[in-house]
Amino acid sequence: MDNLFFDLNRLKYLGVGAIVGKAVRIRSPERVVIGDYSIIDDFTYISCAMELGRYCHVAPSVTISGGAGLFRTGDFIGIAAGCTVHVASSDYLGASFELPSIPEEYRFGGACEDVAFADHVLLGSHSVVLPGVQLPEGFASAAQTVIRKKEYEPWCLYGGIDGRKIYSRPSQAVKAQAARLLESGRALAREENQPDGRRKTDERSPDRPSS
Repeated sequence: MDNLFFDLNRLKYLGVGAIVGKAVRIRSPERVVIGDYSIIDDFTYISCAMELGRYCHVAPSVTISGGAGLFRTGDFIGIAAGCTVHVASSDYLGASFELPSIPEEYRFGGACEDVAFADHVLLGSHSVVLPGVQLPEGFASAAQTVIRKKEYEPWCLYGGIDGRKIYSRPSQAVKAQAARLLESGRALAREENQPDGRRKTDERSPDRPSS
């Protein structure tokens, strides 16, 4: 599928079976890795470096912003419609002067910290992720949750503007099914004479995000 805004061949890496919607906009495709069988739906906007894992889904109208930073995920990530992930932000309590419209030599302040998701993270619709957030395996958010930089427990659901824990989530069935899927993918790759199950654009495969 062709894209309206950039040539897919400019992506640093585009995985086997990955789908990028025609109306997805990525400002710096050469800084973006999209893992095998992942899908990014239309009207999503990405302005930072990104390493998206395998079998991930980014729903429509998601914004992933923060030009100088990196958003990195594990596998089986679900980001629902309308979510925003911010790798960089202005300082709304103190003083900062770092808008992208301001010449670099005049800028100061603001926050820019990489954001990382482990495997099986799910974001509910219109959740907001702030700079520096590190989410553990199995983290989930209810709709419209504000996710700040703090410690979170794996396999738990959080919600609200304070990102409070609501309850623990089961993990065994999901992890077992994911393991079976990954094994089936490796078998398919062997049948197709693709030892690593990958294609495109770098000769060097990207490092796998850690869980």
